[in-house]
Amino acid sequence: MKMIRGRFRTVVLMGAVASVLAFASGAKAQNKNFNFDGYGNPFNDNTWPYARTDKSPVLVVVGDVACEPDADFETGESAHETCDTPKPPYFSTSNPSNPPGSYSLWQSQEATANEIESMKPDAVALLGDLQYQVGQYQDFEKSYDLTFGAFKGITRPAPGNHEFYDEHGQTGVAGYGYFSYFNGFQIDGAGNPITATLGDPCPSTQTGCGFPGATAPNAQPIPRSDGQAGHFDQSGGVGATVPAGGTVGVGDGWYSYNLGGWHLISLNIECETQPGGCSNSAGTWLAAETEWLKQDLANDHSPCTLAYWHQPTYSGADSLTEEGITAGVWWQLLYEAGADLVLNGHDHLYARYAPIKPYFAAGDTSVAGVTGTWLGTADPKRGIREFIVGTGGETLDTLVTAPTSSTDYDGTFNQQFLQAGTGNYWGVMALTLNPNGYQWDYESALEFPGAPAGTPANFSDKGAAACHGGAFGNFFGSF
Repeated sequence: MKMIRGRFRTVVLMGAVASVLAFASGAKAQNKNFNFDGYGNPFNDNTWPYARTDKSPVLVVVGDVACEPDADFETGESAHETCDTPKPPYFSTSNPSNPPGSYSLWQSQEATANEIESMKPDAVALLGDLQYQVGQYQDFEKSYDLTFGAFKGITRPAPGNHEFYDEHGQTGVAGYGYFSYFNGFQIDGAGNPITATLGDPCPSTQTGCGFPGATAPNAQPIPRSDGQAGHFDQSGGVGATVPAGGTVGVGDGWYSYNLGGWHLISLNIECETQPGGCSNSAGTWLAAETEWLKQDLANDHSPCTLAYWHQPTYSGADSLTEEGITAGVWWQLLYEAGADLVLNGHDHLYARYAPIKPYFAAGDTSVAGVTGTWLGTADPKRGIREFIVGTGGETLDTLVTAPTSSTDYDGTFNQQFLQAGTGNYWGVMALTLNPNGYQWDYESALEFPGAPAGTPANFSDKGAAACHGGAFGNFFGSF
């Protein structure tokens, strides 16, 4: 196992022009649209996505997006979860009276893409599981790219389990397709992709990988080391075989950036197949990421901060995972630093929670290898609010609103802290990042035809809240 050194990489994406041209006395600017935004930065008043205004930036948030473009899985997947079904007619996946094959995931992911375009955001935060079933590069090209690829230039992604693990009979690709799509890939002297054939990244001893891999491994391009998805280490990967003389890398994929007056942090919780697994012990991959997060928060002087990753610590679908429990350590760090929001996917639904202070509770959660989970106490002044937005296009989940047993931590948490949510609609959320607060606006992208009595055809959830000002007015964000 490779010893992972802590890497303190912070990516700050600058959208403003770095300098202002000086004109001699009497000279006139040639561009009549030359102007200044609310932060004093010069810009050209072009159309979206190049336009900059003096308004607070808008961040679109969504995850769990693109259907499987090839029926090359073997077991554990229904035909209606591929891209094979033509678009019309549309029916909601959550209506049990609609049989498999009567709805199309091409239509749902196109509808959410259309919604993003209509919102004209400054950036798009993607919450993992962007491409099903295992996020091969060729699948990204055949499905995700045809809809959400329109926003690639303003996308700030986080990976999910479908980018890393075995899923529904397909052998996983350990993030290679995800990093190759967003970072680009290496090419040989003849201009061809340099590829690696990965072995099964999910051996039977690792319980968090979903379904056993059953398909023949497909060669994947070797990603470039740095790019839009964060860092990809060219060596140190586990559970893979490569051609003689080759190496297999490991995708880190964590980074941060600033948008308006906000600090945003994208994290990778897919730890099961990484060196050291989901352990925060010294020298593991996850420990390096957690140490990086500590340093990033220590350097964060923004009045408002949010973080996002895929698997939630507090699940809206009663689908708590080892990764979600592991991420509770990040919740604690974020709370101590005065962060405001955590954004997650994985659950194919929308959920908004009341601000909480996280704490760990011992007990059996039925998650293999885990003897406790994270709960919360209400904290309206200093607490972190969680949003789950896993409604980008994949089949929808049922929202759990009450506990089913005395050890149902998710159901208990939802009963106490869930403020709004639904598992009946695809859609996306727009976050307006104001200098000292935020507004959220979740809108469904498709109507719910044939809905049960009392269920509306559309869903909307809007609101606003103030930021903490960083570390409760202490040292992190008070400058």
